[in-house]
Amino acid sequence: MNLDMGHGMESMSWDEAVATSIVNEHKHLAGATLPILHALQENFGYIDRAAIPLIAEALNVSKAEVLGTITFYHDFRSEPAGRRVIKLCRAEACQAVGCEALVDHAAREHHLAIDSTSADGAVTFETIYCLGNCALGPAALVDGELVARLTPEKLSALCDGRSVQEIVKGALS
Repeated sequence: MNLDMGHGMESMSWDEAVATSIVNEHKHLAGATLPILHALQENFGYIDRAAIPLIAEALNVSKAEVLGTITFYHDFRSEPAGRRVIKLCRAEACQAVGCEALVDHAAREHHLAIDSTSADGAVTFETIYCLGNCALGPAALVDGELVARLTPEKLSALCDGRSVQEIVKGALS
């Protein structure tokens, strides 16, 4: 199951002409702000701050309204994500089975703070709340793929670039 929201995928560098074309292509839609933002993020992997005035002008809304929409929805990002995106569930059920120890492990072993990207751009480590996989926690979405029963060893392997399929198939316990 792939639940990726445009994160951790290859995307093109910010290009104002392409962004303007995307805005113009979607501005006629009812409630166009969200479709525009989704299209920009899908295309670039993030929403550059330079898009805010483009969208505001095209939709005749304030820049504050556009920025408010971007910051309200957690899946929109204002900078490129790492090549791999790990979204760790930190809801109560996953907390009860050790997700916070994984946060500590990532910080200690991989110098990855929650809601940050590694210095080399390899990994973005984020919080998500409830993946609906409570019985198999701690759980995470890794590049949109669900990983259950995440352990420090599995997390390290994922941070080091091992494939999700290797982890899911039980190559590591």
